[in-house]
Amino acid sequence: MAFQVVRPNTGVAPLLIADGVTLEYGTTRATHDVSFNVYRGDRFVLLGPSGCGKSSLLKAAAGFIKPVVGEIRIDGKRIDGPGPDRIVVFQEFDQLPPWKTVKENVMFPLLMTKRLNRHHAEERALHWIAKVGLTGFEDAHPHTLSGGMKQRVAIARALAMQPEVLLMDEPFAALDALTRRNMQAELGRLWEELRFTLLFVTHSIEEALVVGNRILLLSPHPGQVRAELNSHQFDLDSAGGTDFQAATQRIHGLLFGAPAHGHAVEVPAAAGAPHEWSRVS
Repeated sequence: MAFQVVRPNTGVAPLLIADGVTLEYGTTRATHDVSFNVYRGDRFVLLGPSGCGKSSLLKAAAGFIKPVVGEIRIDGKRIDGPGPDRIVVFQEFDQLPPWKTVKENVMFPLLMTKRLNRHHAEERALHWIAKVGLTGFEDAHPHTLSGGMKQRVAIARALAMQPEVLLMDEPFAALDALTRRNMQAELGRLWEELRFTLLFVTHSIEEALVVGNRILLLSPHPGQVRAELNSHQFDLDSAGGTDFQAATQRIHGLLFGAPAHGHAVEVPAAAGAPHEWSRVS
């Protein structure tokens, strides 16, 4: 499988743009001059080793931290803080208030932002609880749920807000292997049905290939763009196959081998790009 440059469809405007983003914590530089575009309907994955700044980039997209250089824009507007157009699902299981039931957890942000009154918030909450396969657990409290079920609640809560971009920061990393695989399949099923825009962080090459249709590779600390890849052709069914294993090895080489030079080539999912690899040249 050869690397091929795939040019963008210039007629499609990105939904979210990271433009030369440098992030720092005090004197520590987390990322340096990172740029990428996320298009509507993308499953865009930030992939790299621990400490490369991928979670920091997601937090910057969420509006939790501000770049020291560059900016991130959504729908053409600079992100200066959190907003309901970007909802985050974290890795931690304690992101759900334990005193609230499943239904109350999903309703909570809808009521706090005054998007819906209580009656309509309950209707929407029940709809999304059903979508993530938790019908019958509406009145359960988080301590009675498994880790995978808690993450389903967090996803339902996020999607109920109907954000422009769903941000997921290693949401399945703390799950056992079987539950993690099931949650990856569940996320894929939801995306096939709803075609929401996803920005997903992981340090797992296999998970990136399964979840993403486009993958941005970041170098070890401080994170810089190594390459951007198309990964439309891979899913859970192809995991373990010859092409999948070859792709895993190639990505590992790009991440930890000699750095590539130049700029990443952007490939909008909406353009119907071929199932090829796009690489920094």
